[in-house]
Amino acid sequence: MKSRIGVLTGGGDCAGLSPAIKWVVKTALDEQLQWDRGTQYQVIGIRDGWRGLIRAEPGSPDIPGYIVPLDQEKVRTWDRYGGTFLGTSRTNPYDPKNDQSKIVLDNIEKLGLEALVAIGGDDTLGVAYKLAQEGVNVVGIPKTVDKDILGTDYTLGFETALSVITEEIDRLRTTAGSHKRIFVVETMGRNAGWLALKSGESSGAFIILIPEYDFSIEKVNELVMEGKRAGSRYEIIVVAEGAKSEGYSEFTKDKHIDGFGHKTLGGIAEFLSGEISRTLGLESRSIVLSYLQRGGTPCAYDRRMARYFGIAAIDLVVKKDFGKMVSYKNGRVTAVPLEEAIGKLNLVDVETEYDIERYNGRRTIL
Repeated sequence: MKSRIGVLTGGGDCAGLSPAIKWVVKTALDEQLQWDRGTQYQVIGIRDGWRGLIRAEPGSPDIPGYIVPLDQEKVRTWDRYGGTFLGTSRTNPYDPKNDQSKIVLDNIEKLGLEALVAIGGDDTLGVAYKLAQEGVNVVGIPKTVDKDILGTDYTLGFETALSVITEEIDRLRTTAGSHKRIFVVETMGRNAGWLALKSGESSGAFIILIPEYDFSIEKVNELVMEGKRAGSRYEIIVVAEGAKSEGYSEFTKDKHIDGFGHKTLGGIAEFLSGEISRTLGLESRSIVLSYLQRGGTPCAYDRRMARYFGIAAIDLVVKKDFGKMVSYKNGRVTAVPLEEAIGKLNLVDVETEYDIERYNGRRTIL
């Protein structure tokens, strides 16, 4: 009798998800390892995240739409592709306005899942933790371009997104220099400024604005004028979507709130660019990279980390060490309890990582 493992991806897509699924499958189904372990596994993919476990009514004709058997041949090339071949959603089974957690629990039992690997960020792993508290054998894999999950130094998707932003800013420099323009580039980063900070450092941005430190528009203008007096032909300003100016709240695109209570952020770059043009009389443009940051093929680092995380997730399943999240800490792959990884966020330490005078990365290392 084979032990059945389910795997799903939840929340926003990013590079590294499909490679992680591949290595969950390959490790679980490895013939030599199965012989050594004395246990055989079967892996099924659950489409569209937690939504799949809500809608996949076992025994109904709709189940093929949400449940797909996975084998080594099917996932053989998945590490070369971005996104997630299983699909994803921001469905919250524990949404207080529409609690469907009992359906999920019933379907896990009906599908015969002896273990569930959930790949996602704070919201997805938060659901996994609640399921673990109700007796489900869950293992988590951290992913988010924001790199804001506690208990791990790395989350899948971050390095690829970083590379995409850096490349796009490099492209912007050609038109910025040609037209003597200021470009304000808006990156993702609701609460954590890692993506803006590290992409700004990588691309040599003149100013970097992050959610962890409210900026002054007057200070931004002063810095821009300092650069102009020093002979700069153009400037690049990188701002996280969740960054706030003193006296303002975060900018939102609309009034929509998802199942986890999140608003859709956006608009800070356009606002700041407009303020620079209005107050300094300089030509300024804004660009929102938005979903471009999530797309594309995974970089070499994300492919390797996805491999290690996928392997480690099955190691936890084999050991029956459930209720854990795979983690990368201090240069090694390990695991931490899910409860230590959710609820609070890994934010930029302004004192050690950010220069509040220059609005940029730190200039001292030692």
